[in-house]
Amino acid sequence: MTYAIQWLRSLVFNAQIYVAMLVVGILYTPAALWSPAGAVAACHAYCRWVRWSAGWMIGLRVEIRGTPPTDEVMVAPKHQSFLDVLMIYGAIPRGKFVLKSILKYAPIIGQFAMRIGCIPVDRGKRGQAIKKMVADVRAGRAMPGQLIIYPQGTRIAPGVKAPYKIGTGALYRELGQPVVPVATNVGLFWPKRGIYRHQGTAVFEFLPRIEPGLDIATFMHQLETEIEAASDRLNAEAGFPVGRI
Repeated sequence: MTYAIQWLRSLVFNAQIYVAMLVVGILYTPAALWSPAGAVAACHAYCRWVRWSAGWMIGLRVEIRGTPPTDEVMVAPKHQSFLDVLMIYGAIPRGKFVLKSILKYAPIIGQFAMRIGCIPVDRGKRGQAIKKMVADVRAGRAMPGQLIIYPQGTRIAPGVKAPYKIGTGALYRELGQPVVPVATNVGLFWPKRGIYRHQGTAVFEFLPRIEPGLDIATFMHQLETEIEAASDRLNAEAGFPVGRI
């Protein structure tokens, strides 16, 4: 019975966050058209709404640990669910994502993503896309802020091993910016697929930054080691054995 009630609560929650996305998108469209700052404000407002409504609707709270960056850095998070996209963006002042090119055509999400300075990447032409992105940043065409790139490229369930893609290393070398890794256990509460959301506290931990100057191989090894170790620690802290979800 408890499972059924939580499932229904999850269903209602999932439905309302998309309704809220539409409402926020409409309300903030004039501000977003006027200035990119308006689009940033809209995205932050939506992130706050999802965080607040998750707490009382499904009993899922969010804890941010570490120090979210406010300067020009790359942010390299563990990607496990849609919630980590929102909570990481909501924790920093001017985030911009490296995202799949197809997402720029998604209603509301695509329009606001482009307005806040996100960089669409064609997966079939990743090397060319990275070169273009670096060129855009250096030429000043990309907006200032924190560049968010998911090192594994897609959502990976807790406990599942998947390679870290070299694109993050290439950007680290070319941009010469510090990289802030982010660990999380959010996938234990908000799985990649399905309706059900678990109660508890999802943690997002901003780890110590990796300064520029390392060779790509050393950087990639350090990035993966630190994110995976911290995420495993957060999983254990939450009391969820691997494979529970």
